[in-house]
Amino acid sequence: MFHIFATRSALRTLFAATLALTPLAAQADVIRAQDYLHFDQQQAQLGRLLFYDKILSGNRNISCATCHHHSLHGTDGVSLGIGEGGAGLGKMRTPGDGVARISARVPRNAPALWNLGHKDVREMFHDGRVETVGAGFKTPAAARTPSGLNSVLAAQALFPMSSPTEMAGAPAENALAAAFANRIDLGWAMVADRVRDIPEYQDRFIQAFPDVQSKQDISIVEIVNAIAAFIGTEWQSHDSPYDKWLLLGEPLSPMAEQGRQLFFGEAGCAGCHSGALFSDQAFHAVGVPQFGPGRPFDGDTVPRDLGRMETTRDPGDAYKFRTPSLRNVALSAPYGHNGAYPKLRDMIRHMCDPITAHKEWTPGMARLPDVAWLNDQDFRLMSYADELAEQAAYLDIAPVEMVEVDIDALEAFLNALTGETAEKRPMGRPDSVPSGLPVD
Repeated sequence: MFHIFATRSALRTLFAATLALTPLAAQADVIRAQDYLHFDQQQAQLGRLLFYDKILSGNRNISCATCHHHSLHGTDGVSLGIGEGGAGLGKMRTPGDGVARISARVPRNAPALWNLGHKDVREMFHDGRVETVGAGFKTPAAARTPSGLNSVLAAQALFPMSSPTEMAGAPAENALAAAFANRIDLGWAMVADRVRDIPEYQDRFIQAFPDVQSKQDISIVEIVNAIAAFIGTEWQSHDSPYDKWLLLGEPLSPMAEQGRQLFFGEAGCAGCHSGALFSDQAFHAVGVPQFGPGRPFDGDTVPRDLGRMETTRDPGDAYKFRTPSLRNVALSAPYGHNGAYPKLRDMIRHMCDPITAHKEWTPGMARLPDVAWLNDQDFRLMSYADELAEQAAYLDIAPVEMVEVDIDALEAFLNALTGETAEKRPMGRPDSVPSGLPVD
């Protein structure tokens, strides 16, 4: 049973109420239509087709949407996904068989797509390895990052298709994966060749992009710019009960109002989950239990994930991950950079008392599709006592005293961040795509 602190100061309620924001004081947290990047709607419609088209993957068997599906609120609903080589969606996705079966799970949880087109979004991925720098973008491709990208969203879209685990497959399996293994821009050029050879895509790119006069003008830049236009417009959401409180002064439910006061007050959540997006877009070590293959680098053999440190190579960034936005957070379970917690309440408890939560976490809490040949490796890290101690030593959040009713209230407030039209996306899933490949 999870330990919740049972003591409460007599002044607690007054303290929280004093710190609580009023609608007038919280106007900086409002999201308006003009706060999003402007994307061309024809490009967004084209991006929708590309997002669902498996032509972008090495073996033509997985699309962006497989791990960010409309039916799963823009995620895949599992802790660590099954990428290239699998079949199906979410927890029902199977890992393949024979030589094409997966060799590892995707090492991190598929992040939600909500509001990534907001102008304030600066970094992508859990470790921020793609980020806005001045008028350009810093990415793992360094000098090979193509110019002409319309947003950090477009820069991000370059990389899942180059990942052997996510979309490319193994170099021995297909020419596209071999091209990516040789040099990343050669892989992107081959993706563009595939797309430009499809007549319907030729016509659509010519209609959507003024600079595209013929199929030869279609490059990876136009492809990812279209995908960014789709994501940036399709997943906008700012019509939650909290937004009505901000804009119209409509009261939240009593429990959600209590949670709001705790969130912005004594619970201290707003210290990191701040602003209109409920994220400071910084990186913090919060001690979420680790499992799965991890992301070891530089010859490391321990199956761990050092988070931001992989990008910066600064030991001070070890185990730090980007603060996620909390808008529509109730729709994006499981939680944590690796989906360690299946329920929102579990994640709240962890953030209140990470040491206790980590000790009481069990492998059964992870949502992992069954993969017989990986099951005995999934939780290998839990046997590394020194590693677990090191993770705890890097924590940069402190416990706060919360009784059970406080957890109820915080959960109610986070549910009040769900957009009323969140499940009614304007474009949705297409029935077919120009390549003729099946649509998940």
